This record gives sequence, structure tokens and C-alpha cells, in this order.
Amino acid sequence: MRKVAAAGIAAAMSVVIAGCGSGGSGSDKSTVTLWMYPVIADQAKNQAFWGKVEKDFETANPTIDVKIDQQPWDGRQEKVTTALASRKGFDLVVLGPDQIPQYAQQGTLEQLDDVIAKDKAAYLPNALTALTVDGKLYGVPIYQTITAPIFNKKLFAEAGVTEVPDTLEELKAAAPKLAAKKVAVLDYPGKPEVSLNQSFYPILWANGGTVFAPDGKSVAFNGPEGVQSLQYLLDLKAAGGLPENTASKGNDIEGGPLAGGKSAMYHAATAGMVEQLAAAIGEENVGVGLPLEGTKRVAFGIPGGLVLAKHAADKDAAKKFAGYLASTTVAAELAKESGFFSARTDVTIPGQSAASKEFAKSLEFAFPGDTHPKARQVMAMIASHIQAALLGKEDAKTALDAAAKEANELLSSGS
Repeated sequence: MRKVAAAGIAAAMSVVIAGCGSGGSGSDKSTVTLWMYPVIADQAKNQAFWGKVEKDFETANPTIDVKIDQQPWDGRQEKVTTALASRKGFDLVVLGPDQIPQYAQQGTLEQLDDVIAKDKAAYLPNALTALTVDGKLYGVPIYQTITAPIFNKKLFAEAGVTEVPDTLEELKAAAPKLAAKKVAVLDYPGKPEVSLNQSFYPILWANGGTVFAPDGKSVAFNGPEGVQSLQYLLDLKAAGGLPENTASKGNDIEGGPLAGGKSAMYHAATAGMVEQLAAAIGEENVGVGLPLEGTKRVAFGIPGGLVLAKHAADKDAAKKFAGYLASTTVAAELAKESGFFSARTDVTIPGQSAASKEFAKSLEFAFPGDTHPKARQVMAMIASHIQAALLGKEDAKTALDAAAKEANELLSSGS
């Protein structure tokens, strides 16, 4: 039995082991290999957590040998694609909703509805929906992320804004008051490398827009809702409501305008950013809100889905381990150590902070984004034109129409 291994050695060894099949000649044990990623940022805690998971499961299931290979985030897509194509490397792997559809369509994943059937009612409905393709569940959610607005209460109060904005319109109305104090109301990260899931898309979704048309064969972000959303940002910029370097800034808190008291709110923050902001401006000045409302409230948040490779030698053993990882006990401890949340409503996270509890209020509004096999490529096209608009080189409609033309050519090319 091998314990959690270093990423490089583990990845190489797992390919050899998996290539030989689960269990070996003369062995009465099944082998289940999981590729796991550092959702627990602290390396020591990560090793300890997964080591305990492996030990506890094997103690309760002596005929199953679990091998947990720690993998880096970098290159995940390419490695997973190669492993599924070569039919070796892992039995289980954690993927996001934007990655699963292409593999499900290729027929390289096993459906997993039976794994969560008994406890289905306990899961966040949007977490299950996010991991479902053509009516079949391909991912067992073992954690859930969520974003929400974080803000500097003191800056709003000093500008005479007695109620911190709760809607897009309220945020826009507050912009001139904060600008008069040389403060940008929204800490918008326009750098193309920042995921649009944490910049433009939440505004688009709040206004009722979508990235893709319902059939996925064309894009829809350049429709009226999209133009309205980009124009909203340009109007904020004109009112002094965005940082001066908004077109090139990232969403880092430390060293940025939010921590420096030069901007008042970031609309799509993660829970971990609260501590960074509190360290800079004082915990008493930090607030957490619900997703800004347009025609509706939407918060970017994705479940981490445990998927099962179609080529797995012992699917029953793999499903048993997947069910164990999704259990309330493991889910609670994973949420505690990772700082993420559980995709189950019947889980109590030990020692959950007050800020984390505020973030949890946004889970009901969680949306994983517009899933599509080419979602990431399309995002890059949109991001470059949004930056051009923020730099004053293109107006809202021109920018989004140009991005849509490029995206539709990509979708129709089949490449």
C-alpha cells in the first residue's frame, strides 16, 4: 500500500500501475487510483488530510487499495485528456463543470447517479445540475466554491452612503459620491488573464445574459444584456467608479486598490480574500454581501466533481471510494481544511468563521458558468475586447460584436 506521493513520481507510477489493471495477478485486492489537486493550499495539511482519508477508507474496506496521486493544477486539462485517451493513469479525478461535458460526449466517463442516489436530496441542486450532462450525473460533488462581494464599510460611510449597495443600480448611484473622495466604487479587474467568471460574467448573468446560445452552436453575449453589462462598466469608468488602471489590473487584494483604500468593493471575491483585506484595512471595516442584483442574483461558484473514468478496472470499488469522499464526515473536514464549502446542505463545517458563514449565504445563487467544451477559448476572445473597451478603443457594442464574430468562427470550425 502506497501513501500520498510526490506529484512527479506519483503521476509516473500511477500510469504503470493502472496499465497493469486494478489488483494484480495473485492479488485479491482492487486498486483505485485518484488524481487529486491542492484544494488544500497548505502542503502539510494537504498531505495529512489525504493520508488520513486513505488510511481510514482502507481500514473499513480491506479489499480495496487506494492510491492518491497529488497532481499540480498546471497542465491538468492536457494530462487528463491524455490519460482518458490512453485509458490509463487514474480511475477517479476531480474536474470542474466546464471540463466534464467534452469528456462525457467522448464517452470516456462513467455516469454516477447511483453514487449519490440515497442522499440526493441533501445536495445543493445547482451543484448536481452543474455536473450533469444530457440528464446524467458525471461528477460527484465533494466541495463547492462560491464568490460574493466584499467591501470597505468605512469608505462607503465616509462618502455618505449609509446603505452599502445591494444592486447594480445602487452601486452605480454610489459611484459619484465615492469618486468625490477619490475612491473607485468597484475594484474591477480588467486584466485579460483574470477569469471572466470573477469579473464580467457575474454582471452579464445578473442582467439576464448568457455566454452561449441554448444550443451551444453560437454565442449570445453580444445581445442586449451583454451590451448593457459592458456599457455599465464604461459608465462606471466615466463616473470615476473604476480604478484608473482597471484595464490592466488583476484581482489580487494585497497591494491593490481595495487593500490600499482606493476602491470600495470587489463584486466576485472568494472567502480567502476576506482575511487579506482584513489584514490591510482592519477586520471591523470589512463587509460581505450577497451577489449584486440586476434582474436576478447570480454568484459564480463551482462544485469540484469527482469523475470516474470509463476504463477503470473495478468501477464498483471506485464508486465506493467516491461515495466515501462525498460523505458528510469527509465533506465537513475537507471544507474546514480547504476553506471552500460543502455541496451538501446537511454538513456542518467545524470552526467556520463569521465571514465564511456570510459567504455561505450566497450558495443558493451559485452558478458554474456557461459550460461548453470551448468555454475557455471563447472567454479569452471576450476578455481581450472588453479590455479594448475599457481602454477606450472600442465602444460596448463594437467590442462584443467583434468578440462574437471570432467566437462564432471558432464554434463553426469544429477545431
